Amino acid sequence: MDINFTVLGETVAQGRPRAGKSPTGKTILYDPKKSKDFKRYVQLVASQHAPNNLLEGPLVVRVKVYKPLLKSFSKKRTNEAEAGLYRPITKPDVDNYVKGIKDALNKVIWKDDSQVVDLTISKWYSEKPRVEIEISEVESHGEKKT
Repeated sequence: MDINFTVLGETVAQGRPRAGKSPTGKTILYDPKKSKDFKRYVQLVASQHAPNNLLEGPLVVRVKVYKPLLKSFSKKRTNEAEAGLYRPITKPDVDNYVKGIKDALNKVIWKDDSQVVDLTISKWYSEKPRVEIEISEVESHGEKKT
């Protein structure tokens, strides 16, 4: 089974956990608001593409993050960026983007993100910021299911 979907809007990188105190005085860690809100949004979009039963086996995941074009880009640079000839090398790192996305898909698409055995993440520029997510199951003998 292949699952493909797009989350429109600017992708939010997973923020560092924040520490606080519970009402009983225990130290607790929690996601920053921006990260938490983005995860909820990804879950909402993913739930519209969720399988009847959570995926249980090994998975291949491809994530393409499309960052907004910079206002400082010339027309030539904008065209190069849209064509994929000019790619973002600015922070955040690709792995910070995918952490929140994988967490958001737990118990929506798959049982646990530890099932991801092959992961590809890339950053691009686009006039339409978004993240495209492709998920495929892997057969037991190592071949991708079709």
